[in-house]
Amino acid sequence: MSGDPTAAVAEAERAERRAWFERVIGELHDRYAGLTEGEPASYIPQLAEVDPDVFAIAAVTTHGERVGVGALDHRFTIQSISKLLVYGLALEAHGRDAVLERVGVAPTGDRFNAIVLADEQNRAPNPMVNAGAIAVTDLVPGGSIQERVEALQTTFERYVGRRPEVDRAVWDSEREPGHRNRAIA
Repeated sequence: MSGDPTAAVAEAERAERRAWFERVIGELHDRYAGLTEGEPASYIPQLAEVDPDVFAIAAVTTHGERVGVGALDHRFTIQSISKLLVYGLALEAHGRDAVLERVGVAPTGDRFNAIVLADEQNRAPNPMVNAGAIAVTDLVPGGSIQERVEALQTTFERYVGRRPEVDRAVWDSEREPGHRNRAIA
């Protein structure tokens, strides 16, 4: 009894794409795992204590397959990666045009915490600088703080693949020196 040749070809192609993806992820990990330059972010006290040698790369293929290498069981804080996820939520909830009224998409070359607005539109240049991320966070749907937090956690769960946990020590450590972000807001 022979199987469906179309399905067999599709499965072979999927396996080939996954093998390529695994190879690329592995090569990237090998290339960057030994880096020693730089240091953990010291402006957030809790992050200054992070072991800089713990490293992993995890990704999801366009077909929903998870691929990863390195310290995959180690829990990392997502930090500024959350900017991408909140931006995605804002786009889903309000559409591109509404989001573009609040934040642009132009690269800045500025530091992530620069206090900068585009003069002509009076909006942050992009959602990856803190000013843009704060503007986008204002677009999180919900009628209360609890509803908005739930929308964020649900979105993060969908993107990350598991329910996020709030690390209170990191939260407190971020909040204490966060005067600049409060000024931006």
